[in-house]
Amino acid sequence: MTPPDSSSDTPGSGSPGSAGGRWSDLDRPPLNATALRRGLLRPGALWSSVDVVGRTGSTNTDLVAAGGPEGAVLVAEEQSAGRGRLDRTWTAPPRSGLFFSVLLRPGPDVPVERWGWLPLLAGVATAAALSRAAGVDTALKWPNDLLVNVGGEERKAGGILAERSGDAVVVGIGLNVSLRADELPVPTAGSLALAGAQVLDRDPLLRAVLRSLEEWYGRWRDAAGDPAQSRLQEAYAAGCATLGRHVRAELPGGRELVGEAVAVDGDGRLVLATADGVQQPVGAGDIVHVRPAPSEE
Repeated sequence: MTPPDSSSDTPGSGSPGSAGGRWSDLDRPPLNATALRRGLLRPGALWSSVDVVGRTGSTNTDLVAAGGPEGAVLVAEEQSAGRGRLDRTWTAPPRSGLFFSVLLRPGPDVPVERWGWLPLLAGVATAAALSRAAGVDTALKWPNDLLVNVGGEERKAGGILAERSGDAVVVGIGLNVSLRADELPVPTAGSLALAGAQVLDRDPLLRAVLRSLEEWYGRWRDAAGDPAQSRLQEAYAAGCATLGRHVRAELPGGRELVGEAVAVDGDGRLVLATADGVQQPVGAGDIVHVRPAPSEE
């Protein structure tokens, strides 16, 4: 893979404190790619390469284009064209978060129809890692948002985007780490810092997420992608803030469906119980957590 920009192993051209220099924000030091490789690349491990670039458009786009062996990891200190679901953009100041993609090849032992669990698996793995490494309770909003609590309010601090490319799936994860209140792209956004995280050092956080992802992916693949046998379905339901909530599903084609989110089924779909007594699975769309009316609070 040819990095789109210089690796963060390489010193920047600016002097400390200069605009655009490698150490221009001393509260946000660059990732140490050498240490990351030393901690993650080992015989028999899932991860086969770890590349850190200073700036790129989208790590997902780069990994899809590059292909390569399973276990490739591409991390960017800054993304100029980061994408979320439904073609939404994802922007953040340089070195304020973790923006990375991994390339997975589930292989013939995992039926293609179960590959849709990969973004949910990434959510479970990331939430578990952040709980252990940063001391932050991270909840999951179906299908792939990461929520943290900021001043008693749920805020989105991260998101996951999975894209299939032939026999591979590229999973991208974006997570706001040190983003300050005055840097939020929208008032409803959050970050680990705003949620009171005990650790904001991105190196151990990234290692923790990748190790957790390796563990969950191995368990899921060993079970031939069976979400029940691997206990992925159980873990996702336990950490999903959407379940038990009254929600509005904004579906493709401009349709809407309102009901209580009661389950995540074996295909990873959100099951809504509607007012007419029907349980309707939702496989795609935008989910809005409908808040209680003020008189009900």
